[in-house]
Amino acid sequence: MINGGSKDAQSKPYLMKLSSYVLAVRPWSLSASVMPTLLGCAISTKFSDTRTNEWSFVILLLTLVIIVSVHGAGNVVNTYFDYVKGIDSKKSDDRTLVDHILSKDEVVTLGAMLYAVGCVGFITLAAVSPAKMEHLALVYFGGLSSSFLYTGGIGLKYIALGDVIILIIFGPISVLFSFMSQTGRLEWATIYYAIPLALNTEAILHSNNTRDLESDQHAGIVTLAIIIGHTASHILYAFLLFTPYIMFVVSAMRYSIWFLLPLVTLPSAFRIEKQFRCPETIQKVPKETAKLNLFFGFLYVLSLSLADTQRLPFIN
Repeated sequence: MINGGSKDAQSKPYLMKLSSYVLAVRPWSLSASVMPTLLGCAISTKFSDTRTNEWSFVILLLTLVIIVSVHGAGNVVNTYFDYVKGIDSKKSDDRTLVDHILSKDEVVTLGAMLYAVGCVGFITLAAVSPAKMEHLALVYFGGLSSSFLYTGGIGLKYIALGDVIILIIFGPISVLFSFMSQTGRLEWATIYYAIPLALNTEAILHSNNTRDLESDQHAGIVTLAIIIGHTASHILYAFLLFTPYIMFVVSAMRYSIWFLLPLVTLPSAFRIEKQFRCPETIQKVPKETAKLNLFFGFLYVLSLSLADTQRLPFIN
């Protein structure tokens, strides 16, 4: 009993450290990369030429590992540079470095490990995917570079270009990479199907930047929320949040009734939008929007999977 108790006591610090690493990756935000990956895979099953190529669960699993690893590494890079540049403070949502949960060296090591996992996954994927390695590499390293440059290097987030990067990475890039991994083809139709999910994902970032508008301004950085102000930021957030639902209604009327499935999340969207307007509740909005993104994205992938291929636009 004594030996067992001592082993438990020794294991607790390791478990606490592990949980600190997991929290540093911001797991609540990872739906923003998982859903586009699943969407790209769903689109790949709709192209008639894929009948000659067997759909691969291994490729899907590898793609998920790659994209989630790069996303997690980008989150860690964001944590590091926000802290180093003095942007994160006691009021910040990310407590990893502010509360000394991890040291700066540990954060750097975690980011490097995640990028390494992504690169190993990419090499493995290139070996089993029907896609040409140079095509996969172009998309992969474009996404990896963007995840780092978001706050590292020139720091696109700090010069009001973060919103553009998020729209591209968690929309067309992730969907195209997943689609290409399965089919070996480059289809611009994936951009069309990525739009609703990209807008919903951008709402996560915009709500975060609007919440931190005053602290970011005090730190001397420039975001889109700072440029347009509170009122216009609210209008933009509503646009990002509700435009996809309008697109789904139109798609349901023209192509398939299954596109009404994501509308199940509409009441939650109205509730979150109401929280966004209130200074007392806006703190919760980024995580609430990320939670919405998870269910919204899943229902979108499901609706596309159930829709009749012959009636879908830009596929046949």
